[in-house]
Amino acid sequence: MTRILVVDDEPQILRALRINLRARGYDVEVVAGGVAALKAAAGRPPDLVVLDLGLPDLDGVEVIRGLRGWSSVPIIVLSGRAGSEDKVAALDAGADDYVTKPFGIDELLARIRAVTRRLGPATPVAGPAVRIGRHTVDLADRTVIRDDGGEVKLTPTQWAMLEKLLRNPGKLVSQRQLLRDVWGPEYQHETNYLRQYMARLRRKLEDDPARPRHLITEPGMGYRYRP
Repeated sequence: MTRILVVDDEPQILRALRINLRARGYDVEVVAGGVAALKAAAGRPPDLVVLDLGLPDLDGVEVIRGLRGWSSVPIIVLSGRAGSEDKVAALDAGADDYVTKPFGIDELLARIRAVTRRLGPATPVAGPAVRIGRHTVDLADRTVIRDDGGEVKLTPTQWAMLEKLLRNPGKLVSQRQLLRDVWGPEYQHETNYLRQYMARLRRKLEDDPARPRHLITEPGMGYRYRP
């Protein structure tokens, strides 16, 4: 059973999500603050976090950074902040998706389903590990190791996007195909997701993110991995 941690300071939202998610077979824990969220996630790690940004004790972006310090758990932001700067800050901190309040429960459930589809382990890759700049990427073990021995942490969404490219070396992977395979068919027009996630992957993996050698953009068409 998928375990979801819901973090929000509005009691009616916590109650509604607890009822709706449990009715659909999820194991749900609800907390009303950022500190409580970090303690809950450390004490009993969830499979997914639904997180409000406007918490009374700790900003939601700081909660994301705190989780990302030790966990790759998928995070869906649920927030009344609709500005692009807030969305970019949350996604840059490591969130996997962003839903703006007020929201429809069906939309949130669809996004939860899309994220949980990406929870399964990767299929082992034949042949040697893949090199990107000064990094060795092993999709079978889901590890990225720098040449100095340090490990680079990727979120589940970053892994899903990177894996799609690395399994098709030299081939163009269209925007529509990436959105469908990584986020789900209902996201085929959300091209801003691709730009934001590709920028973060390049910052983590390319020697010069501004002039990438391996994770290449084909303007208006899609992306490709260049070995």
